[in-house]
Amino acid sequence: MAECTTLDSLLEMGFDRNRAEKAVAHTGNQGIERAMDWMMEHENDPDIDEPYVPPAGNVLVSNDSQEIPTEPTLAAEEGAEVTLEEGNKKPMTEEEKREQIKRLEELMKVKQEERRERERREEVEREKQRRKQGQELLQVKQKLQEEEMKKLTEQRRKEKMEDRMAKQRVREKIARDREERAQKFGGGFSVVSPTSPPSEATPSASSGSQGPPPAKKDYDESRIQVRLLDGSTLTAVFKAQEPLAAVRVYVQMNGVEGQDFTLLSPYPRRIYTDMDMEKPLRELGLVPSAVLVVAKK
Repeated sequence: MAECTTLDSLLEMGFDRNRAEKAVAHTGNQGIERAMDWMMEHENDPDIDEPYVPPAGNVLVSNDSQEIPTEPTLAAEEGAEVTLEEGNKKPMTEEEKREQIKRLEELMKVKQEERRERERREEVEREKQRRKQGQELLQVKQKLQEEEMKKLTEQRRKEKMEDRMAKQRVREKIARDREERAQKFGGGFSVVSPTSPPSEATPSASSGSQGPPPAKKDYDESRIQVRLLDGSTLTAVFKAQEPLAAVRVYVQMNGVEGQDFTLLSPYPRRIYTDMDMEKPLRELGLVPSAVLVVAKK
């Protein structure tokens, strides 16, 4: 029978029995080429090697009396005439089998090459699609970056404008303050001028303004700030009559221990000697406040 020839030919070509039986069953036993096409198309199916469970009542019988699952075919449904014709076919000789196997192997090679070419074209197409998607993604990223740059530029422009407006408001406020002060002081003078005494009284007023200057305030204390070698500062209040040595002792006790140093005034610059240490702060001009710097000897 043809079914047996198809299955045996596939087995002789080295195909797995389970796959060969599935191919014959799923193609309706329509020939070796159809069976080979089915196996090549489904060779990557996850269930390709699982046992085939045919519908009830559908079996194929091989030469060695093994039952082979198959699907119902149109030829089987057409009647007993086709079955009788197939049964009357002579079995193939070994030479015919070898020729058929050789022809089928060549056909299989051709189909495999066609499949590889098809897969190559599909891979090329997938690569084109991948590159196209990559370019589209790159364009989207570039567009997003451009939009982000536009937003940053607009934000900076707004910040600069707000800064200019803030400066303008400050300048306007300063101008208003100046104008208000000018109006305030100018208005005071204008009010006094009409009520000023006659010109005869002016000499006496001017002579009164030329009296002795006010007495200078006499300070009893001095606020001394001392900048140490490490840049830190000490601040203390001393009596105006205390000698400069009192400041030196204070620095030794609170800032510079075990180091020989001297004191100086930065402006006007003056380095104080050992004789100056005995002079009062008032005599040295360090009242009411002064800044001294510690310097290494």
